[in-house]
This record gives sequence, C-alpha cells and structure tokens, in this order.
Amino acid sequence: MKTNSNIGLLILRLTTGGLMLFHGVAKLGHIDAVMHMLSNHGLPEFMAYGVYITELLAPLLIIIGFRTRLAALVFTFGMFFALFLAHSENLFALSKTGGLAIEMILLYAFGALALFFTGPGNYAVSKSNTWD
Repeated sequence: MKTNSNIGLLILRLTTGGLMLFHGVAKLGHIDAVMHMLSNHGLPEFMAYGVYITELLAPLLIIIGFRTRLAALVFTFGMFFALFLAHSENLFALSKTGGLAIEMILLYAFGALALFFTGPGNYAVSKSNTWD
C-alpha cells in the first residue's frame, strides 16, 4: 500500500487545531475564570490572555499550515501549562471509563508536539521557513 504522509499530517493539523478552536471560541469574552485561577496560583491575571494565543491563534496557524512548528510549540506549551495549572490534581486519576482523566489534554499536547517535529507536510500555506 502506498503511504501518503502529507495527507496524514494534514489530517493531524485539521483535527488538532480544529478541535481546539472550540475551546478558544468558548472562552471569547469569558476569560474571568482563567484570570481567577491564575490569581489563586499567585500568577498575574494578564497571563489569561495567553489562552487566546494557545487556543485561537496557534490552532488557526496550525490548520492553515503557517509557521506550523512555532505554532505547535506554543500550543504544546499552553497545553502543559493548562495541565499543571488546572488539572494537576488529575495527573494520575482515571475517568469513569478507565482512561486517564487528562487524556484529552495529552492528546492535544502530543499531537501538537508531533507537528513540531514533523512540520506541516506539503499541504500547507507555507513550507519553506525553518518554523514551518
């Protein structure tokens, strides 16, 4: 069977970025909870606006394939930041169905990390820059 890594990378970009966009759009105008969580951890509230970079801008760049490696790195960092900030009590917890309680965050983080190492593939807006 002939393999086509470029279609696989396109599917990975579309699903990782596309599914995260729902989380980002849901936070538009509703960032108060994130600000409160940050202040409870002794962090400045303005850092909450990083959610828009992690959950809106980076996924959009990943989807279109522009500076994919850079966007994926930012996205991965944001997912691990969210993991330790908002879900640290669930690091080793199991869900009701027996999977890890944090598996969705891990799938996002490691999907983006895979894109950081592979790049966007041929079906991308930009492929020639070091960060693509």
